[in-house]
Amino acid sequence: MVSKKGLLIILSSPSGGGKTSVYKEILRRNPKIFYSVSATTRPKRVNEIDHESYHYLSEEEFLRQRDSGLFAEWAEVYGYYYGTYKSILDKVVQSGDIALMDLDTQGGRSLSALYQEAVTIFILPPSLQVLKERLMKRGTDDSAVCERRLREALKEIREWPNYKYVVVNDVLEETVKSVETIIAAESLRSSIYTPGHFERNYYTNDYGLT
Repeated sequence: MVSKKGLLIILSSPSGGGKTSVYKEILRRNPKIFYSVSATTRPKRVNEIDHESYHYLSEEEFLRQRDSGLFAEWAEVYGYYYGTYKSILDKVVQSGDIALMDLDTQGGRSLSALYQEAVTIFILPPSLQVLKERLMKRGTDDSAVCERRLREALKEIREWPNYKYVVVNDVLEETVKSVETIIAAESLRSSIYTPGHFERNYYTNDYGLT
């Protein structure tokens, strides 16, 4: 029997905020942390891998899975659907593992309402100018799409007070260390231990104590 509940770590940021780079580096440095792969109808980008970056689905298949209740949360973002599988998250919680999720603010809000002990972290860009430069450097979207993403980013940035932690992503190494520190601290919360976890070591009558 697992005596410690798993941790769900939600990373959110506006598009171009750097959460993808952050979570990839955390996973590289912490192989025991599990990445929850979301489903999406968005076309696969260059260097993305099916079932590793996302589970790429047709819109018809996504809606079928949504209507079957497979997603803990789902959202439509920039014309594409995204969803997080409930079975994966439940397994992580029950097994005592740690799962990292890359979600937009809508998904983060929905998921933290369903899993109230989830740890929410908002990744902020250093400034709007830096955010715009990052979006333009991607080279995956035209200027009109970048401008739309920047407008949406302004709305998403206003969501930061709803997150438990906020980290400004100026230097990637420092950002990663900050997120790792948060995960380490949250892993020691008394509330994630199940009743009886410490009983064998500390609840004893050997010293005449009850």
